[in-house]
Amino acid sequence: MSSTRNLLKKADANLKESIGLRPAESRPQLSPVAMAKDIGRRANRSFGRIEIDRVQPDPDQPRVEFNAEALQNLADSIREKGQLAPIRVRWSDQRNTWLIISGERRWRACKQAGLKMIDCNFQEQALSETQILEEQLIENLLRVDLKPIEEAESFQKLIKVNHWTGKELAAELSISPTRVSRALALLKLPHEMRVRVDDGEISARAGYELSKLPEPQLREVTQQTTSVTIQQASQAVKKKRGCERKVPRGCNQTFIAENGWKIVAKSGRKGSYHDIEQALTEALEEVRLRIDNRVKLM
Repeated sequence: MSSTRNLLKKADANLKESIGLRPAESRPQLSPVAMAKDIGRRANRSFGRIEIDRVQPDPDQPRVEFNAEALQNLADSIREKGQLAPIRVRWSDQRNTWLIISGERRWRACKQAGLKMIDCNFQEQALSETQILEEQLIENLLRVDLKPIEEAESFQKLIKVNHWTGKELAAELSISPTRVSRALALLKLPHEMRVRVDDGEISARAGYELSKLPEPQLREVTQQTTSVTIQQASQAVKKKRGCERKVPRGCNQTFIAENGWKIVAKSGRKGSYHDIEQALTEALEEVRLRIDNRVKLM
């Protein structure tokens, strides 16, 4: 009988609770107080881990070559300390896989280190071709080992996709317009010359100087030596352009702009108009830098 009464009492309590009746002394249970380190933290579904084989490089990635020694060093570091930063990926319906937006070098190193899973930042929203290329290019521009021709081809592609001028591209990427124009000039070089620029036999600056020469004269200069310095390239341009006549010592050249401003180029040594052009180009870079930094004109 006692067991029957206990069951009826329990059933009565459950019935009252089901229709909203609560004992007067009943109090809601409070959630545990968060630890100080957890205050303000929020979960983010855009970050997670995925099988590394489900991630593939973007075939349109501007950067196509990776230094083997640097890659091995990164792989050794990841093997020892783990992956310290996630890569950024986007889903491709066309290829039915995740494509890398940024971090291909880390992905390669993770594979080389033998990792089965990789940490990713998953881009949920669709990106346009321009946005993808801009992100990839900006990341690569922060790296010192991006090759000059890769950079130049990326600039050219962005200009074509967006119908930009070189100046507009420079503004979008927050770099000097001179850097854009010099990079694009490298694409005027013959293919074998561009390979030599990427291999370091010819510096990007020397390649820029050589791009001012017609192709027959360019081949003549570069066939004379296995490497070309900036000075050699500059002298070749002067010679082939017939600019060997020097400006008199202590020259003072004045150039008048349409808005009334006068630009004075002075030198205490002998030089040429090519030297003046180089000096004015460097001065223009300095002026643009001051504009960007909002330096007031005294």
